[in-house]
Amino acid sequence: MHNRPLLGMIVFATALVATVSGAFAHDEKKYLDLRGQWSRVGPPRWVTPNGPKAPLTAEYQRVYDENLAEMKAGGPGNWPSSYCIPQGMPAMMNLYDPMEVIVTSETTYILISHINDSYRRIYTDGRDWPKDGEADPTFAGYSIGRWIDEDGDGKYDALEVETRNFKGPRAFESTGLPLHRDNKSIIKERIYLDKTTPACCGTISP
Repeated sequence: MHNRPLLGMIVFATALVATVSGAFAHDEKKYLDLRGQWSRVGPPRWVTPNGPKAPLTAEYQRVYDENLAEMKAGGPGNWPSSYCIPQGMPAMMNLYDPMEVIVTSETTYILISHINDSYRRIYTDGRDWPKDGEADPTFAGYSIGRWIDEDGDGKYDALEVETRNFKGPRAFESTGLPLHRDNKSIIKERIYLDKTTPACCGTISP
């Protein structure tokens, strides 16, 4: 004799599992293929010969000049890593060490091969910014991203990211380019692949 209630429960449970797994399915073909090792291709552009000057106020230009002089003399300067403090944002995205990107439907993870806390979570699940006091400030900040399909072909072309909620000290990059002391930076990035050479190169634009 068949146990109909039990059979019904099994069918219901199977349907429920199929529904849940379908809801959380991650279609990799929609997302940018960011696999591989990301490495920096050159120094910051304002320390290259004939490169543009960093866009600093007169006050912070003095801070930067003093920092460069200290580093030239062998001192630590304004580079937080000299004091075993995580590099934080945006310095960690200057790729002083190789970087790996892991994409999921709800979060994109940035992992950097370094001894400090060099990782980020970029939330792409549609959440809003946390209210005051809901998230502790960190060196890496709190990042919310949005995937962009620019040409409507069903595949994402870029990840636009905004990061807030910092604590310091932080610097822009390894030359010690200073950020405002109030730590109220808002950093916007656009992560995309170079379509002219998609097999080799990607770009992260601040």
